[in-house]
Amino acid sequence: MIRISKLESNKTLRIIFWVLLLIRGFLNIVIPLMDKTEARYAEIARIMAETQNWVVLQIDYGVPFWAKPPLSSWASALSITLFDDSAFFVRLPYLLVCGFIGWWIGKFGQKRTNSSYLPGIILLSLPEFYLHSGVVSTDVFLTLSITVVMLSFWKSIQKKASTAWGYLFFLGLGLGLLAKGPIIVVLTLPPILIWCLIQNNLISSLKKAPWVLGSFLIILIALPWYFLAEAASPGFIDYFIVGEHFNRYFNSGWVGDKYGFAKQQPFGIVWGFLLIFCLPWSLIFIQTLWKNFKKLKTNSWALFLLTWIVWTPLFFTTSKSLIHPYILPVTIPMALWIHNYWFEIKARVLFLKIGLIIPVLLLVIYLSGFANPLLENNTDKYLVSEIKNTNIYTLDFKSYSSQFYTKGNIKKVNSFTLDKLTLKPQDFYILISHKRWKQVAPHIKLKLTLIRSHKKRALYRYIKKKIK
Repeated sequence: MIRISKLESNKTLRIIFWVLLLIRGFLNIVIPLMDKTEARYAEIARIMAETQNWVVLQIDYGVPFWAKPPLSSWASALSITLFDDSAFFVRLPYLLVCGFIGWWIGKFGQKRTNSSYLPGIILLSLPEFYLHSGVVSTDVFLTLSITVVMLSFWKSIQKKASTAWGYLFFLGLGLGLLAKGPIIVVLTLPPILIWCLIQNNLISSLKKAPWVLGSFLIILIALPWYFLAEAASPGFIDYFIVGEHFNRYFNSGWVGDKYGFAKQQPFGIVWGFLLIFCLPWSLIFIQTLWKNFKKLKTNSWALFLLTWIVWTPLFFTTSKSLIHPYILPVTIPMALWIHNYWFEIKARVLFLKIGLIIPVLLLVIYLSGFANPLLENNTDKYLVSEIKNTNIYTLDFKSYSSQFYTKGNIKKVNSFTLDKLTLKPQDFYILISHKRWKQVAPHIKLKLTLIRSHKKRALYRYIKKKIK
């Protein structure tokens, strides 16, 4: 008989699940939007909400953003429209999506434990997933789409399955096309195909899918926006499909990247990301995989999860242009895998406690103030957010956080324009990086007063001197 500890009781696990989400929600309130990626997507959503242009994403007023589809921006822009543009509400859709995924996957636990909350808790204790529960990014909605596709496929092939699961499968593909594009097909259909071939049930699985109405559902969900975006911003399709999906994958030094930078990573680094950003559970995954590998052929659920886990890092193994969020979708089957073998794990309670330390530790670090320098140096919020109803500029470089926290009022200028500004009667503020400050002309420096600074930039004020 398996002995269940107090920590594993359904009541305790239910409380832990919601507490973890509450902690993440609190951190979403107090932590400012970070440069570059998060503040960039937050600013895109803020501009969308302000301009009410829901077709063309804009990285600045009148400047289209072609790198990603709109689903995550729609979510944040809607939240801003309904509430306000504080960091919490910009991030709220991502917290809700991650909370939903954590709750929903508990329904697919194959009744391996006494609580449906355990898979969600394992998921929330994975660093990669918990981080993205409060980060504005496209990866959360891609992960939601992949989860819908994979789990609805699994349900659709079961005996006496509702036809609704088949339609949900195609719905997930349509959402994925709006979340991050054709990558949804690359990250879902191959592992499904591999699993079907191993299980020798490809034909029977294909017969169960509502291909005609399902394909129409995908077209209805995704195609209209792609047509509208290309019509409103010609060149989008070529850049997004060819550039973002082929050039980015095959060419780490892609010079056509309009919004990012070449990411030179070692081949196979994605496996390191998987190991590190899924600690401590990645160690249990390796242990249980080694122990049960020979029995996988007879365990269709475990084999399905394994193909799901392995495919994404396998696909990105040959790419040098990638970042750790690419393994976010893998956290879902990782949590379900651990849950599937839960009672085979001798030190399961110890690992559960270690996993729960991570969210609690983040809260303690924030409350202690140890993280303040790191937070302050990676956002311009504390430099610009208090400036209201006055002119504010930035010299040569404009950060996304400065755009967001000035509600788009900050303007980029060069040295020549700055010199002219100091000859005008209007007072103004200007952001200047410490490196750039060394190059500013001495006569301009004499006219600027330092207000506040962080490690990268400083805010200066120019006050026109009155003539006596």
